Amino acid sequence: MDIVSREAAVLWPTYVRPPVEFVRGEGVRLWDDNGRSYLDFLGGIAVVAAGHAHPKVVSAVAGQLATLGHTSNLYFTGPQVDLAERLVDRFGGGAKVFFSNSGAEAVEAAIKLARRWGRANRGEQAIGVVACEGGFHGRTLGALAATGKPAIKEAFEPLPPGFRHVPFGDAAALAAAIGPDTAAVLVEPIQGEAGIRVPPDGYLQAVRELTARAGVLLIVDEIQSGMGRTGRFFAHQHAGIRPDVVTMAKALGSGFPIGATIAVDEVASAMRPGDHGTTFGGNPVACAAAMATLDVIEPLLEGHVANVSRRLGDGLWQLRDRIDTPGAALRGTGLWFGLDLGQDGPASAKDAAAAALSRGLVVNPVTETVLRLAPPLVVEEAEVEEGLLRLGGALEEVGVCR
Repeated sequence: MDIVSREAAVLWPTYVRPPVEFVRGEGVRLWDDNGRSYLDFLGGIAVVAAGHAHPKVVSAVAGQLATLGHTSNLYFTGPQVDLAERLVDRFGGGAKVFFSNSGAEAVEAAIKLARRWGRANRGEQAIGVVACEGGFHGRTLGALAATGKPAIKEAFEPLPPGFRHVPFGDAAALAAAIGPDTAAVLVEPIQGEAGIRVPPDGYLQAVRELTARAGVLLIVDEIQSGMGRTGRFFAHQHAGIRPDVVTMAKALGSGFPIGATIAVDEVASAMRPGDHGTTFGGNPVACAAAMATLDVIEPLLEGHVANVSRRLGDGLWQLRDRIDTPGAALRGTGLWFGLDLGQDGPASAKDAAAAALSRGLVVNPVTETVLRLAPPLVVEEAEVEEGLLRLGGALEEVGVCR
């Protein structure tokens, strides 16, 4: 039996996968079970920032697992405190961290924190969260309720109450939605799953001003945009703002599961012993993976990401200019782009991604019309050139590029 048949017999039918089995990765490349090499321009959905099997990450994980793998959060462990200190420093100090295992868990922790803080500071009614249409925050019930994608929510209703959604990028709509029952506003600096949607200039600053004036928390979801993806450690740093709470995951462990929720001191102090917990979150191995990942990617933010981003962006703009379909666009920053193939064109993003895969390039049809590119931050300019050639050939093959 091939892996497709074997999977169908034993796994939930929750994923639709292309017919390829990856068995090995190194740097920006993957290999399938037939030995064929692929350029990975998705990076495990913006996760493998340090590249596949980076020696520093592998060594850190193996060394920590051989020393101390798990104790639970009933006891102190040094790697957890080391990582928390480093993240607090990158956030700007004056904050505390809760570690979990995933982005959805990081968002759940932020929602619980907002309700705890809201009741203590704004009254019993202040448990509400205002989020954005098109936003994605995870698939657990609380994170799903915060997500602004009705199509993936309806089958699981009723969801937890208290969530309101407004158009992304519309500060006036956000201001109108904040009321006495609001504890927090939850926003992505750039919407990833909606097709790498970048808000208008000044939007994040306006959101920060509105929330501060209303006396509610600003939670920024940096799960996909953080860890250097946009060229800064956090995407919100481009706007020069300081949120009250930030959620992280994905690239934090460069493939090893870890999530983090960072909150400024006065907000984090709303939580009490027993209010939240996790068995595996912040375990020594995950924290060692995260520390090694930081050691790899932080030096890349001193010029490398900007250089390769410029070349990737230039090449994608050239491809965009060869697309005649109405609505075609390019959005993104850093090493995170969405190439919108436009409406009613000759091929869907899924068709284009399949053609790219056949040419040895991994990209993702994040929406019906948008290809998402999020290569590891260690990608080199020669690999960018190679990826652009493969993508251009794929787009020509499906009739998107003239």
